[in-house]
Amino acid sequence: MSLNGKTAVITGSNSGIGLGVARELARAGADVVLNSFTDRDEDHALAAEIGKEFGVTARYIKADMSKGDECRQLIADAGKCDILVNNAGIQHVAPIDQFPVEKWDAIIAINMNSAFHTTAAALPLMRAAGWGRIVNIASAHGLTASPFKAAYIAAKHGVVGMSKTVALETAQEPITCNAICPGYVLTPLVEAQIPDTMKEYNMSREDVVKNVMLTRQPSKEFATVEQLGGTTVFLCSDAAAQITGTTISVDGGWTAL
Repeated sequence: MSLNGKTAVITGSNSGIGLGVARELARAGADVVLNSFTDRDEDHALAAEIGKEFGVTARYIKADMSKGDECRQLIADAGKCDILVNNAGIQHVAPIDQFPVEKWDAIIAINMNSAFHTTAAALPLMRAAGWGRIVNIASAHGLTASPFKAAYIAAKHGVVGMSKTVALETAQEPITCNAICPGYVLTPLVEAQIPDTMKEYNMSREDVVKNVMLTRQPSKEFATVEQLGGTTVFLCSDAAAQITGTTISVDGGWTAL
Protein backbone atom coordinates (compact mmCIF):
# COMPACT_ATOMS: atom_id res chain seq x y z
CA MET A 1 0.00 0.00 0.00
CA SER A 2 2.66 2.50 -1.04
CA LEU A 3 1.57 6.12 -1.10
CA ASN A 4 4.90 7.41 -2.38
CA GLY A 5 4.52 10.67 -4.26
CA LYS A 6 1.15 11.50 -2.72
CA THR A 7 0.54 14.47 -0.44
CA ALA A 8 -1.91 14.14 2.44
CA VAL A 9 -3.50 17.04 4.32
CA ILE A 10 -4.87 16.05 7.73
CA THR A 11 -6.88 18.60 9.70
CA GLY A 12 -6.60 18.69 13.48
CA SER A 13 -3.48 16.56 13.42
CA ASN A 14 -1.02 17.74 16.05
CA SER A 15 -2.41 15.19 18.55
CA GLY A 16 -4.79 12.27 18.99
CA ILE A 17 -6.49 10.58 16.04
CA GLY A 18 -5.26 13.11 13.50
CA LEU A 19 -1.64 12.62 14.50
CA GLY A 20 -2.05 8.84 14.43
CA VAL A 21 -3.49 9.03 10.92
CA ALA A 22 -0.73 11.36 9.76
CA ARG A 23 1.94 9.00 11.07
CA GLU A 24 0.46 5.97 9.31
CA LEU A 25 0.12 7.88 6.03
CA ALA A 26 3.75 8.95 6.35
CA ARG A 27 4.74 5.36 7.14
CA ALA A 28 3.09 4.39 3.84
CA GLY A 29 5.25 6.96 2.05
CA ALA A 30 2.95 9.97 1.73
CA ASP A 31 4.20 13.49 2.30
CA VAL A 32 2.03 14.99 5.04
CA VAL A 33 0.69 18.37 6.05
CA LEU A 34 -0.20 18.62 9.73
CA ASN A 35 -2.66 21.23 10.94
CA SER A 36 -4.20 22.82 14.00
CA PHE A 37 -5.18 26.30 15.16
CA THR A 38 -1.95 26.92 17.11
CA ASP A 39 1.38 28.00 15.68
CA ARG A 40 3.93 26.86 18.23
CA ASP A 41 7.53 25.77 17.79
CA GLU A 42 6.53 22.29 18.95
CA ASP A 43 3.93 22.04 16.16
CA HIS A 44 6.60 22.58 13.52
CA ALA A 45 9.02 20.34 15.41
CA LEU A 46 6.44 17.56 15.39
CA ALA A 47 6.19 17.74 11.61
CA ALA A 48 9.99 17.71 11.33
CA GLU A 49 10.17 14.60 13.54
CA ILE A 50 7.66 12.75 11.35
CA GLY A 51 9.53 13.73 8.21
CA LYS A 52 12.79 12.47 9.64
CA GLU A 53 11.33 9.24 11.03
CA PHE A 54 9.62 8.16 7.82
CA GLY A 55 11.77 9.86 5.19
CA VAL A 56 8.97 12.02 3.80
CA THR A 57 8.29 15.73 3.52
CA ALA A 58 6.22 16.86 6.50
CA ARG A 59 4.99 20.37 7.17
CA TYR A 60 2.77 22.07 9.71
CA ILE A 61 0.32 24.75 8.57
CA LYS A 62 -1.75 26.77 11.04
CA ALA A 63 -5.41 27.20 10.13
CA ASP A 64 -8.50 27.68 12.30
CA MET A 65 -11.07 25.10 11.19
CA SER A 66 -13.90 27.23 12.58
CA LYS A 67 -13.27 29.75 9.79
CA GLY A 68 -14.17 28.82 6.25
CA ASP A 69 -11.61 31.07 4.60
CA GLU A 70 -8.80 29.55 6.66
CA CYS A 71 -9.97 26.02 5.79
CA ARG A 72 -9.70 26.86 2.11
CA GLN A 73 -6.40 28.67 2.58
CA LEU A 74 -4.96 25.54 4.23
CA ILE A 75 -5.45 23.64 0.98
CA ALA A 76 -4.06 26.53 -1.06
CA ASP A 77 -0.99 26.74 1.19
CA ALA A 78 -0.47 22.99 0.94
CA GLY A 79 -0.19 23.45 -2.82
CA LYS A 80 -0.98 19.79 -3.46
CA CYS A 81 -3.65 17.60 -1.91
CA ASP A 82 -3.98 14.05 -3.19
CA ILE A 83 -5.37 12.81 0.13
CA LEU A 84 -7.62 14.89 2.37
CA VAL A 85 -8.42 13.66 5.87
CA ASN A 86 -11.04 15.78 7.60
CA ASN A 87 -10.43 15.02 11.25
CA ALA A 88 -10.70 18.28 13.23
CA GLY A 89 -13.37 18.20 15.90
CA ILE A 90 -14.50 19.40 19.31
CA GLN A 91 -17.18 18.24 21.74
CA HIS A 92 -19.56 19.72 24.31
CA VAL A 93 -22.12 17.86 26.41
CA ALA A 94 -25.37 19.48 27.60
CA PRO A 95 -29.15 19.03 27.34
CA ILE A 96 -30.42 20.63 24.14
CA ASP A 97 -32.51 23.24 25.96
CA GLN A 98 -29.40 24.30 27.88
CA PHE A 99 -26.91 23.91 25.03
CA PRO A 100 -24.86 27.15 24.68
CA VAL A 101 -25.48 28.66 21.26
CA GLU A 102 -21.80 29.52 20.84
CA LYS A 103 -20.86 25.88 21.51
CA TRP A 104 -23.41 24.67 18.96
CA ASP A 105 -22.05 27.08 16.35
CA ALA A 106 -18.42 26.13 17.04
CA ILE A 107 -19.08 22.38 16.87
CA ILE A 108 -21.02 22.65 13.61
CA ALA A 109 -18.31 24.89 12.14
CA ILE A 110 -15.32 22.76 13.14
CA ASN A 111 -16.80 19.26 12.93
CA MET A 112 -18.86 19.66 9.75
CA ASN A 113 -18.50 22.95 7.90
CA SER A 114 -14.71 22.67 7.78
CA ALA A 115 -15.04 19.44 5.78
CA PHE A 116 -17.20 21.24 3.23
CA HIS A 117 -14.67 24.03 2.78
CA THR A 118 -11.57 21.82 2.57
CA THR A 119 -13.26 19.37 0.21
CA ALA A 120 -14.46 22.15 -2.08
CA ALA A 121 -10.92 23.53 -2.22
CA ALA A 122 -9.20 20.16 -2.63
CA LEU A 123 -11.31 18.63 -5.39
CA PRO A 124 -9.91 20.83 -8.19
CA LEU A 125 -6.38 19.81 -7.16
CA MET A 126 -7.35 16.13 -7.14
CA ARG A 127 -8.98 16.43 -10.56
CA ALA A 128 -5.91 18.15 -11.96
CA ALA A 129 -3.74 15.35 -10.57
CA GLY A 130 -6.07 12.64 -11.88
CA TRP A 131 -6.42 10.92 -8.50
CA GLY A 132 -7.79 11.66 -5.06
CA ARG A 133 -8.92 10.25 -1.75
CA ILE A 134 -11.14 12.01 0.79
CA VAL A 135 -11.45 10.35 4.18
CA ASN A 136 -13.76 11.97 6.70
CA ILE A 137 -13.31 11.00 10.33
CA ALA A 138 -16.92 10.82 11.47
CA SER A 139 -17.93 8.77 14.53
CA ALA A 140 -20.18 5.99 15.71
CA HIS A 141 -22.27 9.05 16.55
CA GLY A 142 -22.54 9.68 12.82
CA LEU A 143 -24.66 6.52 12.67
CA THR A 144 -26.39 6.46 16.05
CA ALA A 145 -27.13 8.86 18.89
CA SER A 146 -26.66 9.51 22.59
CA PRO A 147 -28.34 12.09 24.81
CA PHE A 148 -26.79 15.49 25.54
CA LYS A 149 -24.58 15.55 22.42
CA ALA A 150 -26.94 17.22 19.95
CA ALA A 151 -24.39 19.37 18.13
CA TYR A 152 -21.74 16.66 17.81
CA ILE A 153 -24.25 14.08 16.58
CA ALA A 154 -25.84 16.51 14.14
CA ALA A 155 -22.40 17.40 12.77
CA LYS A 156 -21.21 13.81 12.44
CA HIS A 157 -24.44 12.70 10.77
CA GLY A 158 -23.90 15.63 8.41
CA VAL A 159 -20.36 14.50 7.63
CA VAL A 160 -21.62 11.00 6.76
CA GLY A 161 -24.28 12.46 4.46
CA MET A 162 -21.82 14.84 2.80
CA SER A 163 -19.41 11.93 2.22
CA LYS A 164 -22.12 10.12 0.24
CA THR A 165 -22.87 13.20 -1.84
CA VAL A 166 -19.22 13.85 -2.69
CA ALA A 167 -18.83 10.18 -3.62
CA LEU A 168 -21.74 10.42 -6.06
CA GLU A 169 -20.37 13.61 -7.58
CA THR A 170 -16.97 11.96 -8.18
CA ALA A 171 -18.20 8.42 -8.93
CA GLN A 172 -16.90 8.38 -12.52
CA GLU A 173 -13.55 9.89 -11.58
CA PRO A 174 -10.51 8.28 -9.90
CA ILE A 175 -11.54 9.98 -6.65
CA THR A 176 -13.25 8.37 -3.66
CA CYS A 177 -14.86 9.77 -0.54
CA ASN A 178 -15.64 7.72 2.55
CA ALA A 179 -16.23 8.19 6.26
CA ILE A 180 -14.57 6.28 9.08
CA CYS A 181 -16.78 5.96 12.14
CA PRO A 182 -14.71 5.26 15.27
CA GLY A 183 -16.11 4.27 18.61
CA TYR A 184 -14.11 5.18 21.68
CA VAL A 185 -10.45 5.65 20.82
CA LEU A 186 -7.55 5.61 23.25
CA THR A 187 -6.03 9.04 22.76
CA PRO A 188 -3.90 11.00 25.23
CA LEU A 189 -7.01 13.03 26.11
CA VAL A 190 -8.99 9.90 26.96
CA GLU A 191 -6.05 8.35 28.79
CA ALA A 192 -5.82 11.43 31.00
CA GLN A 193 -9.48 11.03 32.04
CA ILE A 194 -9.04 7.50 33.36
CA PRO A 195 -7.38 8.28 36.75
CA ASP A 196 -10.07 10.81 37.72
CA THR A 197 -12.81 8.39 36.70
CA MET A 198 -11.17 5.66 38.79
CA LYS A 199 -11.34 7.95 41.83
CA GLU A 200 -14.90 9.05 41.08
CA TYR A 201 -16.24 5.49 40.92
CA ASN A 202 -13.70 3.88 43.25
CA MET A 203 -12.89 1.34 40.58
CA SER A 204 -9.80 -0.26 39.11
CA ARG A 205 -8.55 0.92 35.73
CA GLU A 206 -9.85 -2.27 34.11
CA ASP A 207 -13.34 -1.84 35.59
CA VAL A 208 -13.50 1.85 34.65
CA VAL A 209 -12.55 1.09 31.06
CA LYS A 210 -14.93 -1.85 30.64
CA ASN A 211 -17.89 -0.79 32.75
CA VAL A 212 -17.89 3.00 32.54
CA MET A 213 -16.05 4.25 29.46
CA LEU A 214 -16.81 1.35 27.13
CA THR A 215 -20.35 0.49 28.20
CA ARG A 216 -21.56 0.84 24.59
CA GLN A 217 -18.54 -0.81 22.95
CA PRO A 218 -19.15 -4.59 22.94
CA SER A 219 -15.48 -5.50 22.45
CA LYS A 220 -14.68 -3.69 25.73
CA GLU A 221 -11.49 -2.49 24.07
CA PHE A 222 -10.57 0.95 22.79
CA ALA A 223 -9.79 1.43 19.14
CA THR A 224 -6.29 2.82 18.65
CA VAL A 225 -5.07 5.74 16.58
CA GLU A 226 -2.84 3.30 14.71
CA GLN A 227 -5.87 1.24 13.70
CA LEU A 228 -7.64 4.33 12.42
CA GLY A 229 -4.49 5.31 10.55
CA GLY A 230 -4.30 1.84 9.02
CA THR A 231 -7.94 2.04 7.94
CA THR A 232 -7.20 5.39 6.31
CA VAL A 233 -4.20 3.97 4.46
CA PHE A 234 -6.37 1.11 3.19
CA LEU A 235 -9.00 3.55 1.88
CA CYS A 236 -6.23 5.36 0.02
CA SER A 237 -4.93 2.16 -1.59
CA ASP A 238 -5.75 0.66 -4.98
CA ALA A 239 -7.56 -2.15 -3.14
CA ALA A 240 -10.19 0.40 -2.09
CA ALA A 241 -10.62 2.09 -5.47
CA GLN A 242 -14.25 0.91 -5.69
CA ILE A 243 -15.07 1.72 -2.08
CA THR A 244 -16.77 5.11 -2.09
CA GLY A 245 -19.73 6.76 -0.44
CA THR A 246 -19.77 4.42 2.52
CA THR A 247 -18.88 4.25 6.18
CA ILE A 248 -16.38 1.95 7.87
CA SER A 249 -17.06 1.43 11.55
CA VAL A 250 -14.06 0.96 13.82
CA ASP A 251 -16.13 0.70 16.98
CA GLY A 252 -15.73 -2.76 18.53
CA GLY A 253 -19.28 -3.69 17.50
CA TRP A 254 -21.03 -0.59 18.90
CA THR A 255 -23.22 0.02 15.83
CA ALA A 256 -24.01 -3.69 15.48
CA LEU A 257 -26.26 -3.48 18.54
